[in-house]
Amino acid sequence: MVGWREWVALPQFDIDAIKAKIDTGARTSAVHAFNISPFHKDGEDWVRFDVHPYQRNDEIYKTCGAEVVDYRWVTNSGGGREKRFVIVTMLYLGSNAWPIEVTLTDRDQMGFRMLLGRTAMERRLIVDPALSYCLSKPNKNKKVRRSSVARHAFSNGEEEE
Repeated sequence: MVGWREWVALPQFDIDAIKAKIDTGARTSAVHAFNISPFHKDGEDWVRFDVHPYQRNDEIYKTCGAEVVDYRWVTNSGGGREKRFVIVTMLYLGSNAWPIEVTLTDRDQMGFRMLLGRTAMERRLIVDPALSYCLSKPNKNKKVRRSSVARHAFSNGEEEE
């Protein structure tokens, strides 16, 4: 059982806390990403991007990299369509963890830096919209530092486009 918002972690990107809106109306999960740049590594499509894990804080960011598993047209909440990179990462929610597909998009104007869509929740979560933070509590005292995680992915075999 989860609430309509939860703190989740994306350890592959050294993000130990990002507030996610649990959105059964959205098919696909999304994370706020900027400075998105595709490149090739060992013949595969990869993407480098930065993430602001906290709302109203543009000073803290994480530099991330992941293999691109798909490109997908997504209709956003305003009705606009955009083609997005799709990556796979491990999601940690409470004591549970599983791989999810995530699209990369600019969510800077949105209330949440991450959206957990119904495909990622399927057969795993029950959502009670009257609750918040059922499996995770906000930690207002947590210090987060800028990270260079995933830079090792760019050190060998990279071909910039």
